[in-house]
Amino acid sequence: MGVDGTDKEINAAEYGRPPSGDDYLVIGHESLGVVEEVGSAVNDLRPGDYVVATVRRPGGSIYDRIGMQDMTTDDEYYERGINLRHGFLAEYYVEEPEYLVHVGPGLKHVGVLIEPASVVEKGIAQAYEIQRRLRVWQPRRAAVLGAGPVGILATMALRLRGLQVCAFGRTKPPYLNSDLLREVGACYHSFQETTLPEASAMHGPYDIIFEATGSSPIVFEAMDVLGKNGVLVLSSVTGGGRTVEVPADRINLGFVLGNKVVVGTVNAHRDHFEMAAKDFAQAEIRWPGWLSKLLTHPVEGLDNYREMIRLLTDTKGALKVFVKVAEQ
Repeated sequence: MGVDGTDKEINAAEYGRPPSGDDYLVIGHESLGVVEEVGSAVNDLRPGDYVVATVRRPGGSIYDRIGMQDMTTDDEYYERGINLRHGFLAEYYVEEPEYLVHVGPGLKHVGVLIEPASVVEKGIAQAYEIQRRLRVWQPRRAAVLGAGPVGILATMALRLRGLQVCAFGRTKPPYLNSDLLREVGACYHSFQETTLPEASAMHGPYDIIFEATGSSPIVFEAMDVLGKNGVLVLSSVTGGGRTVEVPADRINLGFVLGNKVVVGTVNAHRDHFEMAAKDFAQAEIRWPGWLSKLLTHPVEGLDNYREMIRLLTDTKGALKVFVKVAEQ
């Protein structure tokens, strides 16, 4: 089980609700499991298979009814380990097969990263889907804002698609995250040393900008430097009441005259989990062992949940905390 900022916020009672009738919520949405038993009607999974579970469960909107619950218009939504449905941080869980994605044994050591990667895959797939309107869209340069796990996985996915990528983070290099980004052929800039407009002037306009900072003000800088016919993908879920002053007329004019697009990505469809698994397989071939370096802080067993929370909240440099619930 991987754990992230969402789990930290739920643990602090800032977010999430338990299922109806329970006064607690089992957390955990970044899973890798082994099938122990299957029902008599299950044909595509067997005991011993490695699986990753999707997170969102259907509600009542038309999108939910056609299997696109990640695009629900319901005000109330259901996510295992996050809101109104128990999660996977447990010795065992039961799930319907349509919500389980088979993962080959060659990826079992990095399978907990597939769920966060699925959000990346969704955002990039949406960018390409939107730009089918252009018929010959051929993006060459991308910027990834944020050098945490999502930003690093976004950089990987864009590099696999042949784009030049510049990643941005707060910390001055060198450190683990900047090293990982450079290993896949991306450049890295610290916001302490280089602004986004300066980098854009240096490298040229960005065809795709993937935002994963958790900070909303940077979004408006990204809108300002996005290239013509470009797509800005937002993945941060932000709260609070921050306000900023922005060059509104210039941004608006640039979007209208430059045919630019902004799209958000959150909680992915099964297809995007499968895309992530395919990209992981390619990454293991192209950069052997690279994905494993993201898993920096293991926690042994469910009994050490206090250590899990401590690592999430206190430790600097904990790129990815994960719990070894059991050995297979």
